[in-house]
Amino acid sequence: MGIENQIYRSLQKSLDRLPSGFPEVASGLDIKLLKHLFTPEEAEVAVQLSMKPEPLKRIYNRVNKSGMNVSIDELQKILDEMLRKGTLVPSEEAHSEKHYSSAEFTAGGIYSVQVDRLTKDLINDYHQYQDETRTMAKPGARRILPLRTIPVEESIPLPEKYRVSDYDSVRKLIENTPGPLSVANCICRQTTEIFGGHCSKTDLMETCLMIGPDHAMHYVDMGIGRYITKEEAIDILEKAQNAGLILQPENSQRPEAICCCCGDCCVLLKPLKNHPRPVDLYVTNYYVEFTAELCNGCSECIEKCQMDARVIVDGIAELNPDRCIGCGNCIVFCPSDANKLIKKENETILPKDKKDFDMQTLSNRTGKWNTLKVRAKMLLGLKV
Repeated sequence: MGIENQIYRSLQKSLDRLPSGFPEVASGLDIKLLKHLFTPEEAEVAVQLSMKPEPLKRIYNRVNKSGMNVSIDELQKILDEMLRKGTLVPSEEAHSEKHYSSAEFTAGGIYSVQVDRLTKDLINDYHQYQDETRTMAKPGARRILPLRTIPVEESIPLPEKYRVSDYDSVRKLIENTPGPLSVANCICRQTTEIFGGHCSKTDLMETCLMIGPDHAMHYVDMGIGRYITKEEAIDILEKAQNAGLILQPENSQRPEAICCCCGDCCVLLKPLKNHPRPVDLYVTNYYVEFTAELCNGCSECIEKCQMDARVIVDGIAELNPDRCIGCGNCIVFCPSDANKLIKKENETILPKDKKDFDMQTLSNRTGKWNTLKVRAKMLLGLKV
């Protein structure tokens, strides 16, 4: 193996230690993807980054000890370029100076922020890599999905609306964020268009909302997002709901992003539609109760359902509860009130925030003992 490939292999192993992982694959697509996005110099620097945000000087000391011959000013330029490319994560909210940390490759990480700068080669390599890693998954392995489903606002009638947890109300998620907020194009619909297709569900493109302060600023700094007000965010979400899109915030009580997704293009929903029981995989606190006697067979719910959970049988839009993930669209568009959204008796308590979600993901993937060691290192200020 040449020196350059050794650098990229070291980076692959470093990224694979992160919560969502980045496993080596037989085809070599893992290395090919890294070469798309990191120069050899950037790859060397990325290996020295930690999962925990750190200031420039601490990173420089580690880079210097590794044998890289760069000045602190040169390192700053490299980090700034990596920030622009989305290959690291900046953090300013809780620090007096900018901090940097490793970025996950998948699960809302490096690949997701390539929106507006995608190429067909990058898309093809990424999708083939994802297909290859799915074949490597262990049967029965637990996986926490990075997104969850919350019901569209109009699907919950009063007085039930007052019982909705703040993290299950899209309006509360927007109102409670300190800001700033930003919006970006949907990478999934953009991918469809790059290959000459078009989403059959909507023409909306600016549907990815960044509501975590660092997250929102990061998208603007990369040149792939623009700042918006809370009122503009609510307007975008209302348009998405009117189009019958599924609202999917990150899977925590304090999500940093909200996606508005369709079954046509969404990289998460599309493969789940092939599963016989998507309801078993999705985090959702609601389900639909269907009254066949009230159904007039208009097919509105069939057209709006993104999960193929409805089908006409003898003039009735039958519901398959194994496929329903509780988005609430069928309630909003049903003219005969045949559908009702019901809150589950046992509500799923979500991870507190992104850090908590990451630790749960890491524990599921690598075990509790390894996660305890990672937590201990972070407390001691060591690289993880």
